[in-house]
Amino acid sequence: MFRERGVEIKTAAQIEKMRAAGLVVGETLDLLARTVRPGATTRDLDRVAEDNIRSSGATPSFKGYHGFPGSICVSVNDEVVHGIPGDRVIADGDVVSIDCGAIVDGWHGDAALTVAVGQVPPEAKELIAVTEQALWRGLAAATLGGRVTDISHAVESYIRSQGSYGILEDYVGHGIGSAMHQPPNVPNHGRPGKGPKLVEGLALAVEPMVVAGSPESRMLADDWTVVTADGSLAAHFEHTFTLTADGAWVLTALDGGEARLTELGVPFGGS
Repeated sequence: MFRERGVEIKTAAQIEKMRAAGLVVGETLDLLARTVRPGATTRDLDRVAEDNIRSSGATPSFKGYHGFPGSICVSVNDEVVHGIPGDRVIADGDVVSIDCGAIVDGWHGDAALTVAVGQVPPEAKELIAVTEQALWRGLAAATLGGRVTDISHAVESYIRSQGSYGILEDYVGHGIGSAMHQPPNVPNHGRPGKGPKLVEGLALAVEPMVVAGSPESRMLADDWTVVTADGSLAAHFEHTFTLTADGAWVLTALDGGEARLTELGVPFGGS
């Protein structure tokens, strides 16, 4: 069923398919977070990811998407998003963002995380922590009957409260379901109370992209990799979630988001 400017509303059975896809994504990211190490190439990570996704009975969402050659995006240091896996060797001190998607029976899951490799400066660890917490603040702000930009406002408010970080505005979260990218957009900034209503059966991918310096970015010659214009470090976290009558259910979190949502004092809506 579709409503409100092309927004796709899923049945409970379809959400269960998305949960299956989300678990594959969550398990793959968990594996990759334990695999990242100095000396590995970004292509090594891609191979591990594709093998895990396919052996789990799923299909990588990213491979072949508008010609993208990898099964995951791997973005290092000043690369914000959409880094193409290749020969780059990961070094001690790198900040590595990994974005992963999987399809199960036609339904998508999409999530991302950022990992500090070895000894990184305290400010890099803080950037990563702020970005991850901003994601969870956004998820915690979603309630039935609310609006999409309630999430946006919560993400931005938290980031602004933590220091002079930059928030990428040209790259946003999105609806997700029978396609990886669907309406509505989910910005990481803005006033609350705007956009489509948050209802049962709506699934969204929320993904703050935060940088240590200016929010200005540019695209590399590969037409995929987005980097910070000033060379500052970037971090990226993402989860796919939905709302049930009981609360938020984070479809790409292994525990459904229960621990983090409970920590923030909001109800958990998963099963």
